[in-house]
Amino acid sequence: MTATLGVAAAIAYLFGSIPFGLLLSRAAGVGDIRKIGSGNIGATNVLRTGRKGLAAATLLLDALKGAAAVLAARVICGGEDIDTGMAVAAIAVVIGHCFPIWLGFRGGKGVATGLGVIWALCWPAGALCCLVWLLVARLSRISSAGALAAFCFAPVFVTLLTHRPFATPVPIATTLLTLLILVRHQGNIARLISGQESHIQLTDSKKNDTKDTR
Repeated sequence: MTATLGVAAAIAYLFGSIPFGLLLSRAAGVGDIRKIGSGNIGATNVLRTGRKGLAAATLLLDALKGAAAVLAARVICGGEDIDTGMAVAAIAVVIGHCFPIWLGFRGGKGVATGLGVIWALCWPAGALCCLVWLLVARLSRISSAGALAAFCFAPVFVTLLTHRPFATPVPIATTLLTLLILVRHQGNIARLISGQESHIQLTDSKKNDTKDTR
């Protein structure tokens, strides 16, 4: 069991560490995404290039790698270890995105990858998290507020919709993901509290929420 979980965790970490934002930006000829804006490799920073399609592709691929890691663990572990395997992979893939070995452990903030993980763990919970993100972001016009709200609700949604006790692998993993993402967004949280967090600029894509949340 330990060896199988180790394999699932390693594969998930490697999936997570694929820097799609950086790779797509370079392939599209816009250069090193780490040298503009926040220096983040996520979709929000890619959007600062003015390439909406590129940002959307980054968002989708970052989410897909999260889902793929969890689904791969489901196959690798199998049997009675499925929940534990998926939980371990869920954490490892987001850690890989946040701290990719290829980039000196300086990666993104884990939101898109984390949402992909939740979709794979429980798709209704993933859908509800996306809905919370969109609603809060639209009402507040602050992208980070929507992302943080979505992950604060994630452990509740996953626990209720999977009908699993809270002290079991999948709800625990979701809670740990939420804590990791909150820590990665501590700067955003401080600006939200002080009222200094940037708002979404609906009229200019290049200014879209200058504080990165991916």
